[in-house]
Amino acid sequence: MAEEQEVRTAGGGTRGVRAEEADAWGELVDTARRTVTEGLVVGTSGNVSVRVGDTVLVTPSGVPYDRLAPDDVTGVDLEGRQILGTLVPTSELPMHLAVYRSTDARAVVHTHAVHATAVSTLVPELPTIHYMTSALGGPVRVAPYATYGTDELADNMLQALADRSACLLQNHGTITYGNTLAQAYDRTAQLEWMCHLWLTARAVPNLTPNLLTEEQLAEVGERLRGYGQRA
Repeated sequence: MAEEQEVRTAGGGTRGVRAEEADAWGELVDTARRTVTEGLVVGTSGNVSVRVGDTVLVTPSGVPYDRLAPDDVTGVDLEGRQILGTLVPTSELPMHLAVYRSTDARAVVHTHAVHATAVSTLVPELPTIHYMTSALGGPVRVAPYATYGTDELADNMLQALADRSACLLQNHGTITYGNTLAQAYDRTAQLEWMCHLWLTARAVPNLTPNLLTEEQLAEVGERLRGYGQRA
């Protein structure tokens, strides 16, 4: 467990970083770096956040993830006021905060994954190409395009996320959330995989991909509730 440390705030003062915040920051940085190494973002595109109590830790704007260090911890309150660090938070902060205010999310991952972004330009909803659609709450919708970093984009995203844990952002990318950073990241990876699968299947000449029905997805949803190890 990390010891409490002091970091300078944007206003010039200091505020102690709690041990759980320091641990969460380390996991956030690891997750952000993973989005790059696994090809979900290029450079500093995309962003990651995690909620610890009423503090939201976020990746800073325009800083390569391999340069982030423990002292770079960047955090805001749920109103977007910076309370930790001096680095400017991600420009997509409105989207992250909108998710935390509207859901029980503890972590959010936003990427510019290639296949998912391609799908966002083609259809208003990802066709039900695979049963893992159910793991995201149902067919993944596409939020209408709006300029990045705006409240309009955040509003469009929330509508697409209704009863879902993931959505596509038109001509932009993906956003997913979960109870943990690991879960949010896994949902992003699953979404990108399904988009790749659909694009691959629809590219076969003279054939149309089979899609799953609402009934088939509902059955999978029931089975997924009992999936995994029991405590």
